[in-house]
Amino acid sequence: MELFALIRRDARVEGLSVRALAERHGVHRRTVRQALGSAVPPPRKTPARSSPVTGPLRGAMDEMLRADLDAPRKQRHTAHRIWERLVDEHDATIAYRTVSKYVALLSYSWVVIGLGVGVGGRRGRAGLGR
Repeated sequence: MELFALIRRDARVEGLSVRALAERHGVHRRTVRQALGSAVPPPRKTPARSSPVTGPLRGAMDEMLRADLDAPRKQRHTAHRIWERLVDEHDATIAYRTVSKYVALLSYSWVVIGLGVGVGGRRGRAGLGR
C-alpha cells in the first residue's frame, strides 16, 4: 500500500517514466503500471491446490478413523497402522509423513468441533488417542 503511494507520488511530482520508477523502487515494471492504474494493489491469487496422493485415499482414511470413534482407546488406529493398511489393502504409494499429517489435522479438527477424540494437545502425536 505504501509502495503504491510512493510510486504514484514520484510519478506525479517528478514525472518519472515507468522504467525509472521501477529501478528506483526495485520492483517490476508491471508493478509500477499497476500502481499507476490503481491506488490499491490487486488481491493476491491463491492457487487451488490439489492433493493427487491423498485425494483418492481420504475416504479410506476417514472410514478407519470414524470406526475408531466407537472403539476402545487401546484399539484405535495410529497413523502408522493407517499407513500400513493403506499400503497393504489399497496398494497405495504414500509416505508415512503424509498420512500422519492428515491424521493429525483431521483429529485436531474433530477436537475443535467437539467429537472429543484427538491428539490431546500434545505436539508430534498423530494417532487418535494412542
